[in-house]
Amino acid sequence: MIVVVDYGIGNLGSAHKALKSIGASAELVDSPRDLSGVTGVVLPGVGSFGACKSALKASGLESMVLDAIGGGVPMLGICVGMQMLYEGSEESPDVPGLGLVRGRVRRLTGAPKIPHMSWSQIEYINRGSESALFKDIPEFAWFYFVHSYAPEVTDDSIAECGYGNGFSAAVSNGKIFGTQFHPEKSSNQGLALLSNFVAFCNREAAS
Repeated sequence: MIVVVDYGIGNLGSAHKALKSIGASAELVDSPRDLSGVTGVVLPGVGSFGACKSALKASGLESMVLDAIGGGVPMLGICVGMQMLYEGSEESPDVPGLGLVRGRVRRLTGAPKIPHMSWSQIEYINRGSESALFKDIPEFAWFYFVHSYAPEVTDDSIAECGYGNGFSAAVSNGKIFGTQFHPEKSSNQGLALLSNFVAFCNREAAS
């Protein structure tokens, strides 16, 4: 069972629908629940960092997310869901992130247009081509982005997007993954990535 965290903000329906379309057992969860039988957690998010983080905390689901991570359940953050994995964001400097990945989220620089709302290519870095998330997805694949802020590139980054001065397009820290792009809106490549995440969750649950 893949749990999609429903804290009232974000691309919840499309993420849930995409998971169901690839045959995954997925459920929208809008209140804390027992994690028995949960094999993975998807944390979507759109809009501002501060609004998403505040809504996540107010819903009581932040503690469930942290409990899942503490229990070794794999997680995938999408867009602002990925940004919330970090320590914080320039967009809402007084709002702390979850601190599951080191680094901060910065406003895009050198970009021809902000927000970045387009298909863009990603480039694997830090052995990203070997990540379970990108299995059988070719280098320089195209994914769909909608954002004005993005995480800085760090040692945990596994893919970079060269839009503007560049930013971290995907991150991996143990069983924690994140994509700044929207896989659920990225056609076949996005569905392949979600399938890879589900397969990773199933392998971890069986081990």
